[in-house]
Formats: sequence, C-alpha cells, structure tokens
Amino acid sequence: MKPSSGLEEARRPASDIRVFASNCTLHGLGHIFSPGGPALRRGLWATALLLSLAAFLYQVAERVHYYREFHHETTLEKRESHQLTFPAVTLCNINPLRRSRLTPNDLHWAGTALLGLDPAEHAAFLHALGQPPAPSGFMPSPTFDMAQLYARAGHSLEDMLLACRYRGQPCGPENFTMVFTRMGQCYTFNSGAHGAELLTTPKGGAGNGLEIMLDVQQDEYLPVWKDVEETPFEAGIRVHIHSQEEPPAIEQLGFGAPPGHQTFVSCQQQRLSFLPPPWGDCSSVFLDPDFDPDPEPSDPLGPPAPSLPYSLVGCRLTCETRYVARKCGCRMMHMPGRAPVCSPQQHKDCASPALDAMLRKDTCACPNPCATTRYAKELSMVRIPSRASARYLARKYNRSEAYIADNVLVLDIFFEALNYEMVEQKKAYEMSELLGDIGGQMGLFIGASLLTILEILDFLCEVLHGRVLGYVWSRRRSQRHSSTNLGQEGLESYRAQVLPLSLSHRPPTPACAVTKTLSASHRTCYLVTRL
Repeated sequence: MKPSSGLEEARRPASDIRVFASNCTLHGLGHIFSPGGPALRRGLWATALLLSLAAFLYQVAERVHYYREFHHETTLEKRESHQLTFPAVTLCNINPLRRSRLTPNDLHWAGTALLGLDPAEHAAFLHALGQPPAPSGFMPSPTFDMAQLYARAGHSLEDMLLACRYRGQPCGPENFTMVFTRMGQCYTFNSGAHGAELLTTPKGGAGNGLEIMLDVQQDEYLPVWKDVEETPFEAGIRVHIHSQEEPPAIEQLGFGAPPGHQTFVSCQQQRLSFLPPPWGDCSSVFLDPDFDPDPEPSDPLGPPAPSLPYSLVGCRLTCETRYVARKCGCRMMHMPGRAPVCSPQQHKDCASPALDAMLRKDTCACPNPCATTRYAKELSMVRIPSRASARYLARKYNRSEAYIADNVLVLDIFFEALNYEMVEQKKAYEMSELLGDIGGQMGLFIGASLLTILEILDFLCEVLHGRVLGYVWSRRRSQRHSSTNLGQEGLESYRAQVLPLSLSHRPPTPACAVTKTLSASHRTCYLVTRL
C-alpha cells in the first residue's frame, strides 16, 4: 500500500524545491513545481512568473534611477508669527568725503587715485573747496592710511541724524554701528554687533518700525572736478535692508532715498531653505578671507581665522578679498581680513582694476546658503517739507527753508504685516517613497513581500546547509570505509605470519598488547613480538 502524498512531502528534506514551492508565499511558484501536473500548465505558469518578474525588475530599476537623479521641489508658504526680528538697516551718504575735512596731505596722497587730480591742480581744487593753498614749506606725511581718511573725512552720523524713533521710542547714534563699504563710511542700525540684543517688533504697519530724519549735507559734497569712475552726480543716501548674518552689499543691492522726500519702505520677511548636494547646491562652510589654498611666497595672508556664518554676500566678499590680496598684496578698505589696507596708489593701479575685472568675469563660484533671510520691499514717497512745515523745520534746526528742502529726508521702514514667507526646497522623492513603490510593484506583479524575500533566503541557507553537510558526511564515510579496509588487511597479514610460527618450538607469544578502536564494530590489533 503506497503512502499518501502528504507523508511523502513530510519525508522530503526542507531543501527540496517542491517543499519550498508548496509553502512559499511567492505567487505561482507552487503551480510550477507541483507534482503530477500537466507540463503545459506548469510551463504557462513559469512563463507568467518570469514575465511578471521581468516587469517588476524593470519598474524597480526605473524607480531607483529616478531616485538617484535627486530631484527636488520648491514650496512657498505664508506663515504667521507673534513677533519678528527687525532687519539690519545700513545707510551710506552718496558723497564719500566731506570737503571741509580734506587737507593738502590728503590731496597729495589720494587726490590722483580718488579724485583724478594732477599735482598741479591741487591749489585750484583747494580754492574750490574754500580752503587756503598748501603752505610754502609743506611736507607730506611719510605714510597714509585710507581707512583713517574715510573715518576722519566721511560724513558723521551725529551731524546727519536729526531725529530717530523706533516703535515710537527715541533712538540715536548709539544704536548704529559704523561699517566700511565700497561707498566709504556707513552706519548700520540693529546690526547685533558686539553681542547687542536684536530688536523685534510685535506689530506691522507704519509707526512700528524705524523712522529717521537725515540731513545729507549737500554743502559738504565734493565738487565734480573730472568725470572719473567713482564721481557721484546724485544727492541723497543709499539704503540696504539685510539680515544680521550677512555683510551689507549696499553698492549693488541698496536703493536710493532722495532729499526733499519721505520714503516709506514696506518690508516682508522671506526665509529661504535650500538643500545640500546631491539634491541642491547649498553650502554652510564659510570661506576665510585670510586663507589661500595656494599662496604665493609673497602672500601677506596669515593662517585661517575662526569660521563665520556663511552667506552669499559674505562668500563673494571673501572671494574678492582673496583675489585682490593675491594680485596686489593688500586689501581694499571694505574687505575683511588681516592683510594691510591698500595705499591710494595701490588702490588706483591694482586693487580697483583687479576687482572690476573680476566682477565682469564673475569668477566667484558661491553657492546659496542652506538657510538665509531676505526682505522684499515696496517703496512709496511723498514730498517733504510741506509749505505748512517748512518754516517750523527751518526754525527748529536753525536752517533756511531752502536748505531743508534740498537736504532733509525722512526714512520710514516697517513690516507690512506680522507674517513671513517660507520658501523651502524639499526632496521630491524620499527613500520611504522608493521603498513604498518597490513594495507596491512587488505585490502587484509577483504577489511577494519582504517576508517572501526572507523565505527565499531561508531556503537558500537550507540548500547550502544540506550540501555542505552532505559533503562532510560523505568525506567521513569514505575515511571510515578506508580505515576498516586497512584493519582487515592488517589482521589477515598477521594471521599469515603467526601460523608458521605456531608450528615451531618457540615459546608462545603473548596476546595482543595494543588495541586501537576505530569504531563501535571494528578493532585492529597490533602484536608486539620478540625477534
């Protein structure tokens, strides 16, 4: 009587493919290896399984390829806030140097470089400034510092600032920080320098920000002697609204505020978040202006300084500093670092042309910062003073009405509303989405899951384990068989030698002296005999 198929399956080892196919959760595998089925039916099931597996692998390869392209998407969201940090506001008078503060020594050193003056024109220029000519025994100073020139002859905030209020509270020059830019000596409100606490505002609209009244001091403007590159033809101030983490780029990004007008600036904060490589190209590593990876022997730069927060403007400024310092051996006045400040002649002959050439070529490759804040602005203006207020302002500041109209301006900066825009780059395809797509395709085409993969791995381990154990046991069996044959041959040889000796008159030899057990059923006896 034949045993049932269930008993036959139970007697088969776990490494048998038919046992695995009947129990595996991979759809269709059991129909291919089912015993006794028609060959055509099993062939059709095998074809269907292979086609489904091929389609699944194609979809997986396409999804993996799409994931490795590292796509990203940009989202824009407007968020509410209870309070916002007020931005840094940098102000520069368009006129870099006051005419009343220039001296014959300044014209000797910087007249040619900054104003385009020939030495023979110094006396005429001093006369245009309303100053006496240089004395007969005039001797210029042995050295000259451009930063000291702008600090001494630049417009003073104490003289320009007529009124200042922040959120209705009075403020003054002590709330501003002096900073050098390419436009000369400038002043930044709410810079956060030296650990100062940043100002915030809990409301939007006019009256909840910074309101200042300035005197541009047109009577201190330098006369236009020649049309050189840095000759200003306009009057007023330049304003740059920026975050505290980046230096001002007022010569490139600043807007103008003219005298005789009140300028309203409505701001909206925008927070930008970018992705690092390979999804994006943002960076958060600050380039130190005092470090050059390939310095020349005469390079004045020292070892790298501590890292600073990364910003796009800061990266460009650092790149420009390195380039000018490597080309000219000095840095311009507004550039960071510990290299010496360029002299007026170095500024004219090397630094300024090198910087202009670099900006035209745009050789600085600066990626976007991974997180930054910028401010969108809307400007509107009204004339000031009105006819009703002109006489009052003239009397208040001890100036004529014409002077007030030509020199006084009001700047009102505030948030439009107490919200901000969040511009954020996000990964378009996450790893979780890739795994979800692979799992979905796996279930759709072959009806498998992660546990099915574990079943296949377990079967392969069973097969490998069975083959290895079979090989080991076969080796042991062959060694045991060869040892048994050697024992039998030794015993037969012993009997052949002992039989003739037993017929002689020699005394009987002792019994087996040494035995060695090879297995439970075989023993080999070694005789120790006397010769």
